[in-house]
Order: sequence, then structure tokens, then C-alpha cells
Amino acid sequence: MRAQLIPLDGERPITLANDVTLVGRKPGMCDLIVDRSSVSKLHCLLVKTDGLLFVRDLGSTNGTKVNGQRVTRGALLPGDELAFASVKYTVYLGPDEEQAVSSHESTEVIGIVGQPDLDPPDIPEYDERDSESDVRFLSEEY
Repeated sequence: MRAQLIPLDGERPITLANDVTLVGRKPGMCDLIVDRSSVSKLHCLLVKTDGLLFVRDLGSTNGTKVNGQRVTRGALLPGDELAFASVKYTVYLGPDEEQAVSSHESTEVIGIVGQPDLDPPDIPEYDERDSESDVRFLSEEY
């Protein structure tokens, strides 16, 4: 998953390359340094997992906001406005460039010639065991 913070002031987008990104203004400690006095030394964490992006405020003085609401933690959606104190970004979430290219290259367009084969596949018989669950046992021949 590609996660980016796009500054509202028109500067270059910031790609979140790590699964965990520490945001703040303390050099040598933070992964994303926001050099503004309104941003705390250790402001918040951004965590990428399972195609999602989460934010957790670390007790910052001026707060972390999502769509104008101060939050302590939460999930971010594409297009959300994320603010560290007064520094604002738009959240971008999407496929990695490699994934987008490889999925495009592997797409194959085929035409249908004649009638499609509509015969159903062979379906194995079920055992007639008494059961109150929805689980059914396949016969041992299958």
C-alpha cells in the first residue's frame, strides 16, 4: 500500500515508506520532521497495516486533528485532512506503483467465440451423517 501526506500548502508530497512513522520536530528521533514550533518534539505516530493507516497522538500540546476534529487515535481514510497542530495534509492511500503496473500488465482481454460451456461441474455426494451444524462431510470417494 502506498501512503502519502500531501501538504495543503502545495509542497512536495511525503511518502510514508515505513510501517511505523514517528512524527515530530526532534531530529534524530522522528522519522518525519515537521520543523514548526507548534508541533511537539514527539507529536504522533502513523501506522500502516493491512491496507489501513492509523494515527495516534502522543500527548502533543497543540493536538492532532482529522477533518478538523482533535483526536487521540483513529483510522485515516483517503482524502481525510490530517493536521499536526497547524500543519495540514491530505491523506492519499492507494496501490504501490509496482502493484499498479504489474496488475495492468497481467490483465488479459479475451473474446468469447461460440457458446460458453454451461455444463455444471461434477459435484460430490454428501455423507448422510446426522448433524445439527451447517458443516457437511464429503463422501470418502472424493
